[in-house]
Amino acid sequence: MQIKTFTFNPFMENTYVLFDETKKAVVIDPGCHNKQERAEIFDFIQSRDLKPVKLLNTHCHIDHVLGNAFIQNTYDIPLWYHREEDAILKAVPAYAGNYGFPHFQESSADHFISDGDLIKFGNQVLKAIWVPGHSPGHLVFYHEASKICIGGDTLFQGSIGRTDLPGGDAETLLRAIKERLFSLPNEVVVFPGHGPETTIGVERITNPFVGKNARF
Repeated sequence: MQIKTFTFNPFMENTYVLFDETKKAVVIDPGCHNKQERAEIFDFIQSRDLKPVKLLNTHCHIDHVLGNAFIQNTYDIPLWYHREEDAILKAVPAYAGNYGFPHFQESSADHFISDGDLIKFGNQVLKAIWVPGHSPGHLVFYHEASKICIGGDTLFQGSIGRTDLPGGDAETLLRAIKERLFSLPNEVVVFPGHGPETTIGVERITNPFVGKNARF
């Protein structure tokens, strides 16, 4: 499996395209919101002759869903996310203008993902792991074969997701990271929703919020 990272919108959100030798692909958390950003991801997919087959959201805060409608409509593919994120996504149009996105295009789920579900594309399998706290239905997508985890806004290099947004809860997130993400092998590379990659092993020891010597 191969992975392509894009960084989009003023929130510097990471969008991911995962694909393999079959040319089948999934798009995760499309944050593309203007013509230039949409062209960037479209041109990459076209240049590799990829066929997107699924659109996945780790969670549905505005910065991660700005390109949902564009990807859905361009490739005629289904949108998948956790049921508890439905209200989060439906709330976005009410505040999008306040964040500088007055032309936000709405989208809605075609399928809901549950904890432990296996999401297949090409010859690949992603496991959905529920890691709530940043948002109520936050999922991460784990590719066991390559030891890669698409982590959304759960675990960052030296930090964790914020918990002061509606539906967030600090205690829930700290517990979920320790019990769910830290159950993965140390060598797993976490591709987060913002910033650079890290590994489970490094964060297990050094993260100031959830690491071995955490201050909290």
